[in-house]
Amino acid sequence: MAKPEGSSRTVRSVVLRYGLAVVSVAIALGLAVFAQSHAIHRLEFPLLLIAIAITVWYAGTMPGLVAVALAGMGFDYFFAPPLYSLYIEPADRPVFVVFVAFALVIASFAGRRRRIERELLDARDQLQREVAERTQQASLLDLTHDTIFVRDMGDVITYWNRGAEELYGWRAEEAIGQRAPELLRTVFPLPIDEMRAELLRAGRWEGELERTKADGTRVVVACRWSLRRGAYERPAILETNNDITERKRREREIRTLNEDLEKRTAELQATNKELEAFAYSISHDLRAPLRHTVGYTELLQKNAASSLDPKNRRYMTLILDAAKRMGNLIDDLLAFSRIGRAETRTVRVSLDQLVKEALHDIRPETEGRNIAWSVGPLPDVHGDRSMLKVALVNLLSNAVKFTRTRAQAEIEIGCAAGDADETVIFVKDNGVGFDMRYADKLFGVFQRLHPTEAFEGTGIGLATVQRVIHRHGGRVWADGVVDRGATFHFSVPHA
Repeated sequence: MAKPEGSSRTVRSVVLRYGLAVVSVAIALGLAVFAQSHAIHRLEFPLLLIAIAITVWYAGTMPGLVAVALAGMGFDYFFAPPLYSLYIEPADRPVFVVFVAFALVIASFAGRRRRIERELLDARDQLQREVAERTQQASLLDLTHDTIFVRDMGDVITYWNRGAEELYGWRAEEAIGQRAPELLRTVFPLPIDEMRAELLRAGRWEGELERTKADGTRVVVACRWSLRRGAYERPAILETNNDITERKRREREIRTLNEDLEKRTAELQATNKELEAFAYSISHDLRAPLRHTVGYTELLQKNAASSLDPKNRRYMTLILDAAKRMGNLIDDLLAFSRIGRAETRTVRVSLDQLVKEALHDIRPETEGRNIAWSVGPLPDVHGDRSMLKVALVNLLSNAVKFTRTRAQAEIEIGCAAGDADETVIFVKDNGVGFDMRYADKLFGVFQRLHPTEAFEGTGIGLATVQRVIHRHGGRVWADGVVDRGATFHFSVPHA
């Protein structure tokens, strides 16, 4: 089974390093022995130290220690009496100790220098990588149209990309070396010290700044500062800007429109309250003189009818009918005003029970009529019970009235599909219907699509339905075809 290539390299490296220790010491010993045989003495000491230094320098500390051990044994064996023995005479032991100590010092210095050289090489490689990375980043940043520039902690611009030139108008050679706050005349939203503290704490800061372009125009930018810390350079701030001037202008316009809308809404609400109060007051004040008119006209009809000719008796009848019609209008108007002023009390309401009560209330209107009722299953809703009953009574009464011309009236009440957050109820009939071109008039006060002679009423019933449903936050609408019936819908939001 083949060994991994990495393992083979490690073994080879170990053999070479420790082999260097053995070979270098062997060569030094050989040279020293050769020199001694030619009557050249005292070369063994420097030759062995050189071998140790070479080993430490090229092979490292551990092979250097092996070289020290080998050199010590070689020095003892070949040059310390007695020769060719590892025994050391007491008189020579200090010399041997000094040799070993000096060899260790040489090995230590060589090892430290080797380590420093390696650290310097690593630092150079790291710096080259950072320079290459910054160069690549600068090239990429110039390809984007985003506004990006770099400044040091003193706010002096050190890099200015093409997007910054496009936004602010200064070229890179004009911007680099300038202080960003002065060049761009920046208006800071906070004290600059607080912004710097946040940058140093979190490593970034985000916000909006107002600045000036080269042509003098002011812009608002969404700004992001990122703190960059290189291994061999001072910290810098990378800043990205996005022009949001147009967005801020639209936001100001929207705020102004909202303020105007709120003001107009308040004015409209006040006007509606005044109109409701006025309508209530007028309607209430008209009731007394109208009662007098009806009362005295009925007395006159009772006491003087025999002395009047048919024409005058008809006039008196018209006066009574008009007065009673006016009384009905006043009553309906008062009821309509009360709906607007009444406070809603939201409870859980059973529509099934409410429809039964509404059918009971309109029973006098259905006497003698052939009406086929179809009431489907109805859910419970949340709302004001009395108001919802008023709306149902008006819708059912409306269906009964406008099916009067049918031999058999068909009226259906049920639940229809609607939005997920609402319940939709409908009342459908086979009556005279209406033209959809005039559907927007159905729910107006005193608005009628049929003559009074054909169908009685004041034109307030559907307006009351709409007011009730709007008080509940719902909506009301109708579909119809002339002489083919109509369907009225209303929705009640879920609680």
